[in-house]
Amino acid sequence: MEVNIPKTSAVMASLLRADFTTLWRNRRSVVMVLLVPMIIVFSWKALVATAGGAFVLSNSITLGLVAVGLMGYTNSIARDRDKGVFQRLRVSPLPLWTIMASRLLIQLSLIILLTIVVFISGYQLDHITISAGGYALTLLAAIIGGAVYLSLGQVIVGRIKNPETVNSTARLIYFGFIMVGMFGELGVLGDKFKKAVDWTPYGTVKTILAGSLEPMKWNNNTNVALLLTLGYTIVFATLGIKWFKWDSK
Repeated sequence: MEVNIPKTSAVMASLLRADFTTLWRNRRSVVMVLLVPMIIVFSWKALVATAGGAFVLSNSITLGLVAVGLMGYTNSIARDRDKGVFQRLRVSPLPLWTIMASRLLIQLSLIILLTIVVFISGYQLDHITISAGGYALTLLAAIIGGAVYLSLGQVIVGRIKNPETVNSTARLIYFGFIMVGMFGELGVLGDKFKKAVDWTPYGTVKTILAGSLEPMKWNNNTNVALLLTLGYTIVFATLGIKWFKWDSK
């Protein structure tokens, strides 16, 4: 009996439609993810005059990227795995890579949307303007930075199978990034701690975003931060893929 295997392009289109539909049905969680950086832009308005618009926008986007990778991605993967969605997809004539590629493309679109929302919020609320090149470069930097937190989210769902434990762990790490990032960047915890934060995933992502917002200020420290960001992504992605299980048993 002849079996008709669908084309990879058709498979990806179907998976993307299904994943976008799921994202739309869970749009409240998307709104919450977008609200986090908007709140930072609004509450840090006084810092624009002293620290600069790039400082405010880079931290806002960074916190938004943390929310996308640690809250949105991990919870969706853990939920679908627990419901047996991945197991059903695995027995279908689909290349395995298309299953995760579709999920990552959805997160990519969310990262782009988040960055644009921060640009608009910064302009409307704080009157922050940057060059056209800065906007384009920052979008690229946001994608690179978002990859760090998506790969870290992959580590969490790879190492932990229980969806409730995944949720609580992601929330704890997310809270840690917020506290360490915000207080560290503002210098509340001291200069030494602030310097240490600069080399964490939060700090390196924030640095390349700040450099992208003001391309003329891109320097050697920004290059080092970019290399470290790529290094973090490779390490997290390798571990996340190695540990990931398609079922929750």
